[in-house]
Amino acid sequence: MKQHLVQQQTIQRKLNQSLIQSIQLLQFTSIELYEYIEEIVKENPLIEEVVYDSDMQSHSFRSSETVSMEGMNAAEKTLYDRLKEQLFTIHIPEDLLPIVEFGIYSLNENGYLEITLEEWAENCSTPLTVVEEALQVIQQLEPNGVGARNLGECIHLQLRHMEDYQSYMEDLLHNHLDWIADFNYDAIKKEYHIESDEITELMKMIQACNPKPGKLLDTSEVEYIVPEAKIYKEDDTWKISFYNWSVPKLVINPLYENIEDKQAAEFLKRKREQLNWLEGAIKYRTATIELVIRKVVEKQLQFFEQGLLHLEPMTLKDVADELDLHPSTISRTISNKYVETPHGVFAIKFFFQTGIKQNGEKIAAIVIKHMIKNVIDGEDKNHPLSDEKIKEILSEQYSLEIARRTVMKYRQELNIPASYKRKE
Repeated sequence: MKQHLVQQQTIQRKLNQSLIQSIQLLQFTSIELYEYIEEIVKENPLIEEVVYDSDMQSHSFRSSETVSMEGMNAAEKTLYDRLKEQLFTIHIPEDLLPIVEFGIYSLNENGYLEITLEEWAENCSTPLTVVEEALQVIQQLEPNGVGARNLGECIHLQLRHMEDYQSYMEDLLHNHLDWIADFNYDAIKKEYHIESDEITELMKMIQACNPKPGKLLDTSEVEYIVPEAKIYKEDDTWKISFYNWSVPKLVINPLYENIEDKQAAEFLKRKREQLNWLEGAIKYRTATIELVIRKVVEKQLQFFEQGLLHLEPMTLKDVADELDLHPSTISRTISNKYVETPHGVFAIKFFFQTGIKQNGEKIAAIVIKHMIKNVIDGEDKNHPLSDEKIKEILSEQYSLEIARRTVMKYRQELNIPASYKRKE
């Protein structure tokens, strides 16, 4: 009985290790996978070399002539993109997610919330308590301090993650920030009954905080993109080919097959187990990415056919249900991964778009944004259009009926200022 239990625990531990490694590799980009394998090769003598073979099955999709569309810079990530990416890593109720996203798009470039909670609640047609819950979600995101409504709250959000944080600091930063600015240490000592050395430590902690946390997500640094696959048209058919760097194969060194030394044999046994886990994880990564990209092309075929205005709403859950996978698996699969298309290089995540119902059908949010941008691009810059007027034009030109607050939300997501700021 004991022997069976130990064996069962050993098997369970191996399965857990293998699963963890598979999940880890699934999230890797091609560059990260290459670097990870190179590190393994250095300390595993069983791996003679790594061969990058692109000989994989291609999947084809019949099509008509493709219509060209405007190029989009998939490499550029904004503060809002980086914060929204983090939402995949935490559990958020489905009905709360759009409210959280509205809050993210209401942050300024420094990471501060630019609207009041009352305005937020009104724009989202939701109770104040729900908005407060959404704000707590945003304030969990990194860098610490994002989602603050003022400097005192920004510093407090950062201090609470520090080792020497004390409860009195919240009241001090929220209600008596001027004492710190005026170096009124006597008032701080009297109010919170602390000594000079504690104030000295407090000031060091405050100096370590960043008053503009949003700047930490600045996108001025160039990001290099390595696509996983190429989606292209050949003989009236859409095809998918995977680049060789995304499909590594391990070549085993035959010199270590028959080792008699017991200690060396035990060492090589562990390395063989590591090798087996690695091979399994690579196969799992390759197969899962292939499944997801194939499904993307299948569901977004009209996008490739006719351009941006024909992009279909598609969620992680849609693809997860059809592939019988968990949405978190789809999220890891598409994380920071790109595909090359005739229209440019796109993040796979780009093809996952939310939508709104219109005449019984859903329209992708990015399609509506494209319409809004077209309307604003054509406006008289001396008399820019209000959100209400844009709403009316969308109804007249595109038969699109959406609320004014939806126009405002999408305009903000496009980083287009309000009408009074657009006036020339």
